[in-house]
Amino acid sequence: MKYPVIFLLFFNTILFSQSKDTIVSSKYLEDQIYVGLSYITLSNLPDEVSSNGFSNSLALGFIKDFPFDEKGNFGFGVGLGYGRNTYFQNIKISESNNQTLFETFKGTFKNNRFSFHAIELPIELRWRTSTIDKYKFYRIYAGGKISYAFATNARFKESGNTIKVKDISEFNKLQYGLTLSLGYGTWNFNFYYGLNDIFKDALLDDVTPLKIRDFRIGLIFYVL
Repeated sequence: MKYPVIFLLFFNTILFSQSKDTIVSSKYLEDQIYVGLSYITLSNLPDEVSSNGFSNSLALGFIKDFPFDEKGNFGFGVGLGYGRNTYFQNIKISESNNQTLFETFKGTFKNNRFSFHAIELPIELRWRTSTIDKYKFYRIYAGGKISYAFATNARFKESGNTIKVKDISEFNKLQYGLTLSLGYGTWNFNFYYGLNDIFKDALLDDVTPLKIRDFRIGLIFYVL
């Protein structure tokens, strides 16, 4: 029995050596799985609209890493992910006669929000100080993100009354914006600046065009 054991040990040693040599001589990949949490602020808000909660964003997905150089410090990334964004404010969204109504609510309510779930396509130019065996390094990733909202909903709750609206037609399903991630090791800041409006052809109180956009700031974590 000792000969098969010796052979297996010898064979594993050869495989490990070959694998190690292959890794050293090839471009390595980095930061391909991500999870991001952000706080959202809304811009271009009408004077009568205000936030009343912690608007937040969750993003997770996979980015294919394409290094430009042998050291792997410069590269390009394109990926596919999921995003969920929730906005807390005092815009009451309801339906009447198959028409969506956007109204400013000035009374007391328990909860009011609108949100969307989206498929996201991040695209990045990547710079980092990593090496093949260095797992803590500085990084700056700049690019953009295109999102397609496949589900939209709103929920307004006051004492004794709850209004729910799904598939909001005025919601701009195609969202896009600029992104920036920078940091060191585990802790990395992430920024998103929306370049188009969240809603299209939406009027607040049947008068004011609702041309709001979002800005997100948070943390992003890379797993592999």
